[in-house]
Amino acid sequence: MLRPTTALLLILLAAAPLHAEEWRQLFNGKDLDGWTPKIRGYDAGDNYADTFRVEDGLLKVRYDKYEGGFRNRFGHLFFAEPFSHYRLRVEYRVVGEQAAGGQGWAYRNSGVMIHGQTPESMGKGQNFPVSLEVQILSRDEPNANLCTPGTHVVLGGRLHTRHCTSSSSQPFTTNDWVTLEVEARGGELIRHLVNGKPVIEYRQPQLDPGDASAQKLLAAGADKMLSSGTISLQSESHPIDFRRVELLVLE
Repeated sequence: MLRPTTALLLILLAAAPLHAEEWRQLFNGKDLDGWTPKIRGYDAGDNYADTFRVEDGLLKVRYDKYEGGFRNRFGHLFFAEPFSHYRLRVEYRVVGEQAAGGQGWAYRNSGVMIHGQTPESMGKGQNFPVSLEVQILSRDEPNANLCTPGTHVVLGGRLHTRHCTSSSSQPFTTNDWVTLEVEARGGELIRHLVNGKPVIEYRQPQLDPGDASAQKLLAAGADKMLSSGTISLQSESHPIDFRRVELLVLE
């Protein structure tokens, strides 16, 4: 016969989850520790005009200190480590007015870049990292679309070379907080989710040999097929707030 304390311990162990989810907070709510900015026209690490800043516990993207308008100074804030198999969760809202001189297509537009190159490997005048973009749109269009700067994917069983592809997401046209998620299984499967609902998925991300930036990576010895890479947050001329950036590593 088991002692009462032993029996109770066995019951508690049986009821406990075998693998508790351990979400890692990539944004600590205090500063940009662990992140590197890369803004077009500037070296990696130069956070021109305080584009990326932390205020009131939010990671903010702002352009109020830009001189002479936006002038295509596209920026990206890179997390220090690359990842391969993971679930990324970002909570954001698009706010305010677009910076003067921003492109029309960038109105209420931003993005989260995954499977990307490092900021140090980008050219000083390069607009966007070679990567997969999970597009953020806060206007009368689908959200969490796929864009492919310097890359291609396999979609519906075929090589897909269109630069931007709409998801099945509903539009978001207010300043409400939205939860954007990405499930990445290396190069096998990538899925975008909005507020918990899957909206697009694709496979076999790869470098586009016809793209100049991708050509430089290939010439430096990069694999054509992408199974991992950097994660970055975009600055594309419209202000945006992030209140959570967290990641769950998958087997």
